[in-house]
Amino acid sequence: MQKLKLGIPKGSLEAATIELFGQAGWDITQRVRNYFPTIDDAEIACALVRSQEMGPYVASGALDAGLTGVDWLLETEAKVEKVCDLVYSKASDAPARWVLVVDRDSPIQAVEDLEGKRISTELVGFTRRYLKERGIDAEVEFSWGATEAKVVGGMADAAVEITETGNTIRAHGLRIVCDLLHTHTVLVANTDALADPWKKTKIDQVALLLTSALAARQKVLLKMNVPAKALDDVVGLLPSLHAPTVSALADKDWRALETVVDRFEVRNLIPKLRARGAEGILELELKRMC
Repeated sequence: MQKLKLGIPKGSLEAATIELFGQAGWDITQRVRNYFPTIDDAEIACALVRSQEMGPYVASGALDAGLTGVDWLLETEAKVEKVCDLVYSKASDAPARWVLVVDRDSPIQAVEDLEGKRISTELVGFTRRYLKERGIDAEVEFSWGATEAKVVGGMADAAVEITETGNTIRAHGLRIVCDLLHTHTVLVANTDALADPWKKTKIDQVALLLTSALAARQKVLLKMNVPAKALDDVVGLLPSLHAPTVSALADKDWRALETVVDRFEVRNLIPKLRARGAEGILELELKRMC
């Protein structure tokens, strides 16, 4: 049987990725001290690989496809094909940011002020290229971790660090000068794998179901009963992909209505729907939306 060799990001994205696969229909089971989790699909073989290494492994053909961040693809300059964007992270469904960080009282106010300074980061290659493109001569050192502490302790003048909210950075008494890069997860594939009809079909299946699972997180299904005489008013309130589905009920004076709406619109919609006579309003979670 043919198998797709699929890389799952180990580390900060690991739990969020396994949860996303679960929503998409695949059960991935982790095993203690094992880098090859099981998956309930005989056509897929999973391997846990750090995001930093995913691009090179996919580019070399050691993996057919994998999930990693745009940031690490830029860092490694791996020659892979992007299959689809998957905007989620360890704490939210939003892009993360690589930011320039300095001590709260530092005189550094802009990237140009880094001339002659020492910068600590895990994203060394990207940061060096970023500064070179702007004509800034600074020393960029690789950080093995605790990057913010190097700025606090005076071991570096600045750091380039990843964040989602900036709260941890500020809590350490640091200040964000500017954003250098916005990043998110992507599904990438090996060029030869995409040229293989069977592997491409499998990769496309994974891409479709993961993107549909993410899309469903932003939507809910609303179902309700509406007086026939108020139907036009209620329909006018409801955004939908095309048009709400309207069905007849045993009582000819009422209609059943259902539609998909943005999750964050519901709190404003329900009071308006009730005011126009809608009853039995149900809000249902969606697993996938293609």
